[in-house]
Amino acid sequence: MPNSRNAGERVHATGGEAPPVHDRGHATQPKIDIHHHFCAPEWREWAVQHGLIDPAQLPRWANLGAEDAVRFMDRAGIETAVLKPMLPARYRSSAQLREAINITLRSMMNVAQAYPARFSFYVPLFLDDLEASSWAVRRGLGQLGAVGVNVTANYGGVYLGDPAYDPIFAELNEFSAVVDTHPHHLPGGRPGAMTVPGIPNFMCDFLLDTTRAAVNMISKRTLDRFPDISVILPHAGGFLPYIAPRLQALGRFCDPPVDPGAVSHHLRRFYYDTAGPMAPAATLLAHVPADRILFGTDWPAAPEDTVMDLALPALEADPAFTPEQLRGIYRENALSLIPQLATV
Repeated sequence: MPNSRNAGERVHATGGEAPPVHDRGHATQPKIDIHHHFCAPEWREWAVQHGLIDPAQLPRWANLGAEDAVRFMDRAGIETAVLKPMLPARYRSSAQLREAINITLRSMMNVAQAYPARFSFYVPLFLDDLEASSWAVRRGLGQLGAVGVNVTANYGGVYLGDPAYDPIFAELNEFSAVVDTHPHHLPGGRPGAMTVPGIPNFMCDFLLDTTRAAVNMISKRTLDRFPDISVILPHAGGFLPYIAPRLQALGRFCDPPVDPGAVSHHLRRFYYDTAGPMAPAATLLAHVPADRILFGTDWPAAPEDTVMDLALPALEADPAFTPEQLRGIYRENALSLIPQLATV
């Protein structure tokens, strides 16, 4: 059955114009936010009309709009945000899914045009509908100027790296696409329910979801088979940096067996965002060069006070990063990965 998943929490922006002077020291370095959620108001209205969602069940932050985003960005010193679109519903047909994606793409384009040089966007893909995903790749990357695609770590328990997704990854490889990933609820549970009562799923389960996807891509040699794509892992890669030695030592028990060299190779090939707050970076930097790390806020899923009072100060105070590395993380690494962000 097509498109029964949450399309992922994604929103995208394009920009380059520097924001005004800010009220905190850490806001003075211009930044590119590659993990910035967006729920299109046009999609919400359409989805309500079609009986696909109960707006009261959406998180409160889903109602925040472009003006709210710009205010936050100016405070945090973010000159450009790449929108990760969120359009969670159980769609009744592939045609309905395409309509939802098209409405979301148009909305993100309107935001980018209304705020020149501030926003760009990813194309939301639903990999459990290969035909609609192929159409979305051609529409978003080929025609509308999206800077990448956004996918969730698993669809119905089928994780990234599974051969079922090879046709889409082959198309993405032709575009040399940036593939931004995002976790969601672990498979098998009731949608939206806490796996452990009282502990939000984003606390632990999201990190495990990302880690499972990354390990499956390593096992299936996804980045070797599709060498021209660039995969971004959110939240500093979940648990991946911490279990890398375990995977190298015990990967022979996987099916197919994981070569220890493939682990090191893929860890250096992935990109990682800082959405968090993330753990101190020493473990991550033991496996990957600093130029593979990208700045991300997770706003507005992460509230402004979390970003401003916790995540940003922790990033700046992290003893593992040099000032030069932080400058790259804030902006230059994203421009190297996505040069379009300098000209949109």
